[in-house]
Amino acid sequence: MTDDSDPTPSPGPAVPVRMAKGSAPWLVPACAAAGAALLAARRSRAARALAVPAVGLAAGMAWFFRDPERAPAEGRLVSSADGVVQSIDVQSDGRIRVAVFMNPLNVHVNRAPIAGVAARIEHRPGGFRPAFDKDSERNERVIWTFDTEIGEVTVVQIAGAMVRRIVPYLTEGQKAEKGQRIGLIRFGSRVDVYLPPGVAPAVEVGQKVRAGATRLDRD
Repeated sequence: MTDDSDPTPSPGPAVPVRMAKGSAPWLVPACAAAGAALLAARRSRAARALAVPAVGLAAGMAWFFRDPERAPAEGRLVSSADGVVQSIDVQSDGRIRVAVFMNPLNVHVNRAPIAGVAARIEHRPGGFRPAFDKDSERNERVIWTFDTEIGEVTVVQIAGAMVRRIVPYLTEGQKAEKGQRIGLIRFGSRVDVYLPPGVAPAVEVGQKVRAGATRLDRD
């Protein structure tokens, strides 16, 4: 399986796609059920019919939890999420929030927008409203504050309607490289990146972006 969300993929040899860290509680049972259904399908016609949805579910889980390799884009900051830019808002403190909505077909592994130290990682419990809903501001979230060479950069992973867990890959005090994997959000959700004052976005509302591979800031 490969990630085909980019309409103009770069040429080169195919790179194996691994499964996201933190996907096992969902992926393993789905694959086990599919395997059992295929074995049962050898013995009866009725079992063959039941095997189809089981295999389809396992394939869907594998597609959702895919974790392709990415080379970081040029520039100071890159997108933290795959998806579509939902909004770009200027905050009262001069920062610019770039919100990216991820649907269930997007890669859900999020990445560091810039090299820096994860100075704070804060988990805030909350609801599970659809990530595109204005009430999602009260959803469960994980707030990352990175100390970087251009100042503090904040990344917010926001749970969506179907999500029940955000899985961080780093702990406070760890250093992340630009484009490094920082965590997984299970199922459709949103990721906000707050650009420091004076940093202008290079993306626009409605644009498709890829985590690590789309430049977020403009010169």
